[in-house]
Amino acid sequence: MHSSQKTTILLARHGECSGNIEGRFRGRVDFPLNETGIRQAAELGEAMLAFHPEAVVTSPLLRAKATAVAIASRCSARLIEEEGFTNTSLGIWEGRLKTEIERDSPEKWKTWIEDPEKLAVEGAESMGDVLGRSMDALEKYAERFRGKTFAVVTHRTVIKPLLAACLGIASPYFWKVHMDTAAYSVLFHDDIHGYSLYSLNITGHLSGFTTEWV
Repeated sequence: MHSSQKTTILLARHGECSGNIEGRFRGRVDFPLNETGIRQAAELGEAMLAFHPEAVVTSPLLRAKATAVAIASRCSARLIEEEGFTNTSLGIWEGRLKTEIERDSPEKWKTWIEDPEKLAVEGAESMGDVLGRSMDALEKYAERFRGKTFAVVTHRTVIKPLLAACLGIASPYFWKVHMDTAAYSVLFHDDIHGYSLYSLNITGHLSGFTTEWV
């Protein structure tokens, strides 16, 4: 018999780092939170307090982990690092300005803007690879915390494929969902309905943020 026991997943993007405001492809470059990001992490922790998460599962990169630590501390939740939620490896694009990529690799840039699911960059993960590992991680923790609430702190290029997979959004999906820095979305899961989206890109807790469209 299927269980209707509901699991609540708080899917959050890390706070702001210098790579965000400088317009860089971050990838695995380990940017720490900047001053704004530190404030955003605290605000995110306050917002999530009402949900009483049992755990905060985080990408191991500094900007995500510092955000997760702020949430876990405020919510008295356990902190778990998970490689499956680390950011996309972007190969030779890591740390480069987006304006440089647009200038130096116009065809690749066009693919990024129009159909990033098909983008192939030297040394980089494909979006399919990212989706596979991150979805495996999400399923693992949804089972581990079945019927409870947990948070995930990760990155834009992980959240977008995850949401598309959870909601059955066909490719191209990347630009059809949006998540700002230190925003969060709420997903429910049960064995009958699978994943359902309750709220997307919640930012009301933030005193300020910069929207990143590309």
